[in-house]
Order: sequence, then structure tokens, then C-alpha cells
Amino acid sequence: MWSLRYLQCWRLTPGIACHLSVRAACSALSLLFSLFQVVHAHKPHFMALHCQEFGGKNYEASMSHVDKFVKELLSSDAMKDYNRARVYLDENYKSQEHFTALGSFYFLHESLKNIYQFDFKAKKYKKVTGKEIYSDTLESTPMLEKEKFPQDYFPECKWSRKGFIRTRWCITDCAFDLVNIHLFHDASNLIAWETSPSVYSGIRHKALGYVLDRIIDQRFEKVSYFVFGDFNFRLDAKAVVETLCAKATMQTIRAADTNEVVKLIFRESDNDRKVMLQLEKKLFDYFNQDVFRDNNGTALLEFDRELSVFKDRLYELDISFPPSYPYSEDSSQGRQYMNTRCPAWCDRILMSHSAKELILKSENDEKIVIYDHIGPNVCMGDHKPVFLSFRIAAGAGKPIANVHKCCVVQ
Repeated sequence: MWSLRYLQCWRLTPGIACHLSVRAACSALSLLFSLFQVVHAHKPHFMALHCQEFGGKNYEASMSHVDKFVKELLSSDAMKDYNRARVYLDENYKSQEHFTALGSFYFLHESLKNIYQFDFKAKKYKKVTGKEIYSDTLESTPMLEKEKFPQDYFPECKWSRKGFIRTRWCITDCAFDLVNIHLFHDASNLIAWETSPSVYSGIRHKALGYVLDRIIDQRFEKVSYFVFGDFNFRLDAKAVVETLCAKATMQTIRAADTNEVVKLIFRESDNDRKVMLQLEKKLFDYFNQDVFRDNNGTALLEFDRELSVFKDRLYELDISFPPSYPYSEDSSQGRQYMNTRCPAWCDRILMSHSAKELILKSENDEKIVIYDHIGPNVCMGDHKPVFLSFRIAAGAGKPIANVHKCCVVQ
């Protein structure tokens, strides 16, 4: 049986590691090394790499280093067998209206024949040849769709960079969309704790629903789709705190001038009233981080509820890796979480139910579908990249090949 090895991985933020310091340089090298290890292990024929906050949060200072990272990635020995590539970098940070800081990379192995990319303007597929890089502003690029979410989606943020980039591909009559996405974060732990689900969860649902509606609207033929990036999905904060601190008493600290709650302290009822958890706007300091790492944190998966709203539209493989955020940015603390947010599976790879049917199922003990994180012991910034490796079965998409007309190209 013929099959296509396919790898998706994302949430690489090289800008975080682009400051001129020894520590930062080591982080960038570790990031690339860990990525190349995954490529070597799984040997994908087609690789999609989605990045958010490309250039890092200090993008104005770091964007000049992005080109070096891209050149290193494209010219590295580990990628020498990928003779075709498409790179899309939203680097126009001066455009408040359009800037998303998203970066999408696609690599095609030399053994892969007849692969096409969709031109959204011409509404036709074009054969992919050579290596091309598109940067600065992407609004005029017909090979993708890019949108930034309206400001009123998240009014607390003066200048949000959240949005999505969509590309469409066709391999041997199997057509699919790849969507790079970055959704809104939790602005305050205290506000997130107030309700279940939180107000921020509702904002993310609205944005994700908009994206899903957009990619299946009537402008183009409907195809299977994979959506992957930083969804910023968080655990149900109220339920988590009530579970972790079930036997604790809570102390509320308010600002003297406004009477606003600024801190919550949870103490054990006995044991000399030991502090278990301190909660502030940007502080989540739980006394025992092992609960988030033991058995990959699976005991907390019951509080990972945001995707359930989309269960009829999106599918995800079982999670078997620890929460992907917020990791320490200290290069010597690759496994340590920061005490800023409750650890959560922010970074995900989701797919339509029709996309699920494209994936070749295991027929023996060989594990051919792998959903995991990259660099468990390596510092790569505050997020750990996640990847999905799978094979597309021979003949996948053939029954609707006449709809996609992948062989009609310009």
C-alpha cells in the first residue's frame, strides 16, 4: 500500500531566541536541533510548520533576525532532500490593521510528485516547483487567505495580533486546507477564575467559530481541513482551583484605594496553614508543579473543556503529552513551568471529521500516527511545539477527485 508520510508541527517562536546573548543563541540552536530530530525520526514527505508570534513578542527588535532563521532552516543539511518549499511570513508589524505575526512553512520531499497549491484568486491549482518566500505584507498573495480578528473581539488588548492564515493543497487528488491560527489569551487569572466557563473562553469560541465558518463558506469548494496553532485553550480555572484547593481556606486581598480584588491566597486548613496557591492577575503559583507533569498531566484533562463546544465540527487525537504552556524561558529550566498561568494545552492540532478519514489507520503494532510535543527537556520559549505525524492512505480523496480537479492547473 502506498502512503504519504505527513508531518505537522507548530508554535516555534524563534524571535524569543534571537536576542544577542549566549543564552538566546543556545535556545535558537536547541529549537532547530529538536525540530531536525523530529524530521529525521519521521521522514515526512510533506511538512507543514506553523508559527505564531513569529519574531517573538519583541518583534520590532527581533524581526531583523527572522531572515537568518529562515535561511538556516531552508539551507540546513537536515532539509537537503526537500527541494520545494513555500514560506509565508507576516512581518509587516507597522500595519496595525493587518499584522498577525504568523509564519507558515511548507516543505516537499524530492520523492513526492504531483503536488499542487490552490490560487484563491484564480480559483485554480498550480503545480508547486522550486522554493519561494513571501514576507512583509501577505494581503496581495493569492496563494493564501489571511485575516486578523476585529479589535472588538478582544477590546482589552490595545493591539491584538491574533488571526489566521489559510492555504490549500492537493496531493494525488487528495485536497485539504491547512489553517495557521492564533486565538486570544487570558488577560487575568482573577477574571478567568470568576466564572465557569470563563469570559475568555467565550471570546475564543467566537473567534474559532468565525474561522471555521469562513473556511467552509460558499466561495470555494469544501475540502477537509486541519487547523493548528496556538488556540490559547485554558483549563477551566474555577474548577481547577476548587479541585486543587478543595481542603484549603481562601484569603482575599483588595486594593486599598479601589477595593478591587488583587490577590487570592489559598492555605491548607491544617499543616501550619501552608500556602497552596497564590493567584493574581498574572500569577498562578501552586506549591506542587508535579501535578502538571505526572503522567503528562492527564489527571487535569477533565478540565480541558473548550474544544467540547466544537465536537461536531472538529476532531483531535488523544493528548498524551504534558501541558504545552507556560514554560520557563530560562535555558537551564527546560521542564519547568512559569508561575504566571495555570499550565494548559494551548497548542493543538485539530481537524475536520472528513480529514480524520484521510489518515491511514494502523493495521499491526506499528505506530504510524503520533501526536506529541517537541523538546520536552529543551527551552524553546514559553510554549512547547507540538507535532502530528501520520500517513495519508493510498486513494484517500479519490471519490471526490473530480470535484477538486487537482490536475487542472496553470
